[in-house]
Amino acid sequence: MFIDETQIEIAAGKGGDGMVSFRREKYVPRGGPSGGNGGRGGHVILKASKDLHTLYDIGQRRIFKAEDGQKGGTSDCTGRNGPDEILLVPAGTLIKNAETGELLADLKADGQKAILAEGGKGGLGNAAFANSIRQTPRMTTPGKPGDQRKITLELKLLADCALIGFPNAGKSSLLRRVSAATPKVADYPFTTLKPVLGVVGMGLGRSFVLVDIPGLIEGAAEGKGLGHRFLRHIERTGCLAFVIDSSGENPYKQYQVIRAELEKFHPLLLEKPKLILLNKVDLGEIKVSVKFKKEKCQIFQTSSITGQGLEEFKKAAYAIARQQKDNVDRWES
Repeated sequence: MFIDETQIEIAAGKGGDGMVSFRREKYVPRGGPSGGNGGRGGHVILKASKDLHTLYDIGQRRIFKAEDGQKGGTSDCTGRNGPDEILLVPAGTLIKNAETGELLADLKADGQKAILAEGGKGGLGNAAFANSIRQTPRMTTPGKPGDQRKITLELKLLADCALIGFPNAGKSSLLRRVSAATPKVADYPFTTLKPVLGVVGMGLGRSFVLVDIPGLIEGAAEGKGLGHRFLRHIERTGCLAFVIDSSGENPYKQYQVIRAELEKFHPLLLEKPKLILLNKVDLGEIKVSVKFKKEKCQIFQTSSITGQGLEEFKKAAYAIARQQKDNVDRWES
């Protein structure tokens, strides 16, 4: 199940208490304090993984706690540190303080980590209090509690190119044709209920990630339809592919509506490189209007049935995506 936002509670481990202990060794007649310090409590760490594409698993558990540190031991032995609790999240996850909304971390790269709750420090054993005057101290300190907080996880999918358009423009069929993804395809609006990622192979070990965004309609930026929930996933894509139903009424009007919704959501999105796919050309011959030709972007006549124009689109999207890797951040909210 696709989940792109969830709230969880995290708690780091408490530090272990210090130990009171004295030596009882055969050849140490006066003995002395030997209580060790407690171990540190475990941290709660979030780690990004490119193999995950949803927050579903982490959202099912809700509460995560790291282990406490062990109590100090005899013979000046420090207690074992509590193991860290490492939570895997999809690359592209924002972590925010659930109460203040403050951004705590942005895990974009595979393997990137952030400590979101630090474990408590271990307490001091009585050996730490010994000095020339106080030779047999019996005092210790308890371990410190670990951090606790509620955090909100918000996923922005990392993809190279986004397919955007009206419901039933043929986005899902295109994704099926050019990748191994299997989004649902049907002849009714809003067939796609969540973003779907697909890897498009370009040969010789080259590929790029294509995402099918649920259909946008006029008013999507204000919450109409389904696509408004997923507009934020467009922010981290390298280019936009406008999929226009060329068999529908007024194709250029479709393009204008989609552009307007993107501008309302985030004006800088329109500065991304754009491709226009006049889709469903298998349903009849089309003529590219002069208005489309005035747009400063490549235009393709495509069909997921015949495959027309898809190779050219793939090459163009791949080339643009490789150029845009370093420019994603400037388009984000």
